[in-house]
Amino acid sequence: MAGWWLKWRLALSLLLGGGLHALSFAPNPIPAWALSPLELMTMAWLVLCAWRAPTAFIAARRAWLFALAHFVVGLYWLTISMHTYGLMPLPLALIALVALSAVLALYAALASAVAHKLSARSLGHGAQPSLEFLWASASWAAVWTLAEWLRGTLFTGFSWLTSGYAHIDSWFVGWAPVLGVYGVTFFSAFAAAAFAALLCAAQSTPSHPPRQALAALVALCLAGAGWGLKQHTWTTDKGRPLLVRLVQGNIEQNIKFTPSHIQHTLETHLRLAASASTPNAPSPELVLLPETALAVFQHQLNPSVWNAWRALASEQQSTLMMGAALFDRATGTYTNSVIGIDHTTPLEALTSGHTALRYDKQHLVPFGEFVPWGFRWFVNLLAIPMGDFNRGSAQQLPFAVGDQHIAPNICYEDVFGEELLPALDVGNLAAPQQGATILANFSNLGWFGESWALRQHWQMARMRALETSRPMLRATNTGMTGVIDPQGRTLASLPPHRAAVLDISVQGQRGLTPYSSVGNLPVLFIAGFILLIAFSRRKEHPTQ
Repeated sequence: MAGWWLKWRLALSLLLGGGLHALSFAPNPIPAWALSPLELMTMAWLVLCAWRAPTAFIAARRAWLFALAHFVVGLYWLTISMHTYGLMPLPLALIALVALSAVLALYAALASAVAHKLSARSLGHGAQPSLEFLWASASWAAVWTLAEWLRGTLFTGFSWLTSGYAHIDSWFVGWAPVLGVYGVTFFSAFAAAAFAALLCAAQSTPSHPPRQALAALVALCLAGAGWGLKQHTWTTDKGRPLLVRLVQGNIEQNIKFTPSHIQHTLETHLRLAASASTPNAPSPELVLLPETALAVFQHQLNPSVWNAWRALASEQQSTLMMGAALFDRATGTYTNSVIGIDHTTPLEALTSGHTALRYDKQHLVPFGEFVPWGFRWFVNLLAIPMGDFNRGSAQQLPFAVGDQHIAPNICYEDVFGEELLPALDVGNLAAPQQGATILANFSNLGWFGESWALRQHWQMARMRALETSRPMLRATNTGMTGVIDPQGRTLASLPPHRAAVLDISVQGQRGLTPYSSVGNLPVLFIAGFILLIAFSRRKEHPTQ
């Protein structure tokens, strides 16, 4: 009876730890300064439980429970889109959330099983050289990072709640311009494992305090190096600053696509785009409107609507960038796109969708923009407008506005950092200035109500700004709309769920960070090299 109670208590503690871990990915209810320590402490508890497991299978099971709670709590907002707006019965929506979380948790389970194979024996049998604790921590960091990368890559990828995002306000984030979010994940996972090794060593080798502290000392050095890297400026100013207006329409999701409200939506966006945030504010050079600001295909609009937008662009002498679903009548295909409008844009180009300034979304959302094979039955349960959109090219030129070049991305494309990099260096050696100087995200998170999704997405956008050392503009329907500087700091933002505009001057940047040049390859090489050595050491010392 006592044994069963201990097992249940451990399982409950893992579920609690996983749920708390999910709170570390955006401020509120946890303050921003506490996010990184919370992630490290809860991760350390998982590492300790995995190392102490009697078998690799039990270690995997423990990690799976932890990650299951992590994803159920961290992604709870998916039920809002499925139930509130998709009209799926709440029990089915909850089952779908748990099922998705159970699948995503398998990556953590795999990482834990491998880490147990590599480290558990050496940590569980009395006094060991200090390098054993160091290697155990490095092995955990390597397998965890690779598992997170696999989760963000396989089956189109789902990298939401990757561990590195919890450290956007910590010293570790200084590594982002060098190794990206997975580099931050690696160093923070090492620090959590070093803390777990410290606890493990304190119990097994209480007479050797210096040996207990070696891995923790290395973790502190890595954090200190991150602080030093944060002080470095990776890029330089390009041209003169750009006057930008960001529009947040705050159109309720349950009426956004209804025919009786489409005219109201158009009028709201047009009125806001023409309105200054403060009296006597200068006319903007660039106006950004959110994803699907046009709730119908471009050819379904009366030409007078397009003429109104053209007139606004001419009056302000500005370029308008707006999210629109575009239909190609010649091929019968459609795309989720961003189009640019200025005073020279022909009406025919707008009605056909073939504008000179156009970006087509390349990383489509499963179930939202394409239906994975075998899941048509699930889509049929939802009352959400979806379809099979065409993918855009991976190589699309930025929009030239004034002295700057704006690289659009749509919705959760900015969750995949490496996919934004081609726009920074378009490969035109004769005109390298054509690479993006400013990033711009166009989103509609109205599907997820007043949930953590908005703040989680903002944290990830901050990471993209840090990785590329580029300012990030965000125009969203309900939030969060604002500007992030090249150091990942919030310059200004609008309160969520309020119709408003934000006028701000934004300075573009030129130059490439190390991460912008090579992407995720270095951190994957580091993690793979550590695992190769760890497996070699295990073969040489099979009894450890």
